[in-house]
Amino acid sequence: MKKEIFIGMFVGLIANSIGLIIAATLLGNGDDFTNVIKAASEEGFLGKLISLGAILNLIAFFIFIKKRQDYRARGVLLITVFIAVFTFVFKLF
Repeated sequence: MKKEIFIGMFVGLIANSIGLIIAATLLGNGDDFTNVIKAASEEGFLGKLISLGAILNLIAFFIFIKKRQDYRARGVLLITVFIAVFTFVFKLF
């Protein structure tokens, strides 16, 4: 059971990372990924960019639910909640 939740958390982190890269590439107007992240941090919308990256977690979550892999879906959900809390705390500071 714990292994399945860990796999779901790992998939959630990978999906969020890929989503962040895609969002930065699409919204970056052709700039380098690191430049987009730096600019987003300086302009105060890095949290929004990270939240956009979490959209891929939704896809992973529903794939696990459809395959009846509930514990993996729970791991993806845990990472998504963690990212939401991280984004909220990051926005405060």
